[in-house]
Order: sequence, then C-alpha cells, then structure tokens
Amino acid sequence: MSRTGTTTKDRDGGSSRRRPAERRTGASVTSLRDRRRDRRRGRSGRRRRALQAGLGVLVLGLLAWALWAGPLLAVRSVQVDGTTTLPAELVRETAGIDDGTPLLRVDVDAARDAVAELPQVESVTVSRGWPSRVVVTVVERTPLAVVGEPGRRSLLDARGVLFDTVTGEPPAGVVPLAVAEPGPDDPATTAALTAIGALPAGIREQLGLVEAPGPGALVLTLTDGTVVRWGGPEESEDKARILAALLDEIDAGTVEPATELDLSVPDAVVLR
Repeated sequence: MSRTGTTTKDRDGGSSRRRPAERRTGASVTSLRDRRRDRRRGRSGRRRRALQAGLGVLVLGLLAWALWAGPLLAVRSVQVDGTTTLPAELVRETAGIDDGTPLLRVDVDAARDAVAELPQVESVTVSRGWPSRVVVTVVERTPLAVVGEPGRRSLLDARGVLFDTVTGEPPAGVVPLAVAEPGPDDPATTAALTAIGALPAGIREQLGLVEAPGPGALVLTLTDGTVVRWGGPEESEDKARILAALLDEIDAGTVEPATELDLSVPDAVVLR
C-alpha cells in the first residue's frame, strides 16, 4: 500500500546531498600564490622600514656634525656691548674666541671668566647669538674718586676697587681723595666713598678734595675753599641734603657766607 508523504529515507537522502555543497561554499582556502605574494609584501615592508630608519639615523648624524663641528653655525663675529672707556678690541682679545669656532663648542664660561679679570669690568655675560655671533655684554666700573699724585692717579669705584689709571685730569664728578691706604678693605676709604656717593652730582663737581685721615673724621673742601666737616659716614644722606640746602641759601644771599660748615652732627649744624 502506498501513502502520500515523505519517508525518512527521503528526508535523510535529501539532507546528505545538501551537506557537501554547504561545506564547499562555506570554506575559505588561501592559494599558494597568494601566500607567496603576502610573504614578498612582508619582506618588502620590513626592508622599507629598515631603510627609513637608517636614513633617519644618517640625517641626525649629519645634523649633529653640522652643529658640533660644521662651518654652517660657526663664529663669524664677536659683538661687544656696554663698553664706554674700555676698548672693545681688548675685550675680544681677552675673551679668546676664534672666528670659525662652531657655536656649540664655544666655552662661554671660560670667556666670561677671562673678561671678568679685566680691572675695568664690574660684571660681564657671554652668550651665543645664533647663527654666527657671540655677544659679550660688559658693565664697566664707574669711577667715583681718584687717588694718588698727578700723573700716577688711580680711579676707585663705589666699592673702593682701584681699576684704572689716569695721567691727566680725572673725569668730571670724580672726586680727588686723600687716604693713607686706598682699597675696598680700608675703613677710611669706605667711609669717604659713602659720603661722596651721597652727594648730588652738582656738588661733587664742586669738590676739590676729600680727606679721610680716619673713618670718623672726613673733611670735604670745595673748590672755592669752603671746608665742610663731615664727621663719619653715618647719616650721609641727611648731611648731603643739608649741605645742598645751605649752599643754595648762601648763593641766594639768605645765609651769610661761611668758610667752614660743620655737619658732623646734622641736628646742630655750625657755620663759621
């Protein structure tokens, strides 16, 4: 007897016929040619990266050579700033920086120390001015007083450092100073320079001599012969203001001229 429908065999047979087809369509197989092509591409990429790395190292090496030893960034000039009485050529010679020296190899500390040894120099800085300069900036000592006999005079700055000699007249405002042992460690020199530094420039130019036999016995003599007994360096700012006011009043005629002004005690000024 036959029945309408599908038997188990029929179902199994249909399924077994479809499985191989499904397996063939779902599998992914790389051919030998593709694998060889991928390997060649990998080797080519590694060689390219190695070449790029080598070129980078070469460029860095050339750059380092150009900065350290090459002529591209080398010294072509030494610029000196800040000098007034000190010859710029003397500063260049003292710095000892040769033209053509690569800037990175310039010993700026050694150049600075060498220039600082010049007596006229108070302070100095040395710096590289890219691409081809070295800049030496000098602050010269400012003379405040002069000591010694005419023809053999030495200039002193505000700290008492003797730094230069003059054979003729000292610069305007530089005060002749009479002291036994001039120098930065001498109390009488320090006291006299304190008093001179407190005075206005106009009065300094009127000073013919400052005598310092001791730190507490300063005597200032003006070019017109007026003697100013200063005493010690204490209250020098107040004494300078009083002296300026007295000289103005004497010039205006409101105070009688005097040959001696005693400012040793600012609160009790004596005119003689």
